[in-house]
Amino acid sequence: QVQLVESGGGLVQPGGSLRLSCAASGITDTWYVMGWSRQAPGKQRELIATISSGGSTNYADSIKGRFTISRDNAKNTVYLQMNNLKPEDTAVYYCKATTFSGVYWGQGTQVTVSS
Repeated sequence: QVQLVESGGGLVQPGGSLRLSCAASGITDTWYVMGWSRQAPGKQRELIATISSGGSTNYADSIKGRFTISRDNAKNTVYLQMNNLKPEDTAVYYCKATTFSGVYWGQGTQVTVSS
């Protein structure tokens, strides 16, 4: 059974930083893509960053240059370093794993950017 557990969300002032973590368990595939999506109130869920097992990354234009995705394959953990946060980054952030056997989501962690 695949489980994804996010942590690291919270309240931060504009211009601040946060690092989200997602610990994955139960994934048996040797190759899979990890990613982060977010959903703001009243908006659709948006895929913002992905990273493959080989380390290739992709970013949405909305966060490019401010957020960095990384992964530790030995720990089955993916991270999202978020810098220069803006109020419009406020959302629930979800970890996503895309494997040959299916797509899996974490439960989400709230990020609120406010003064």
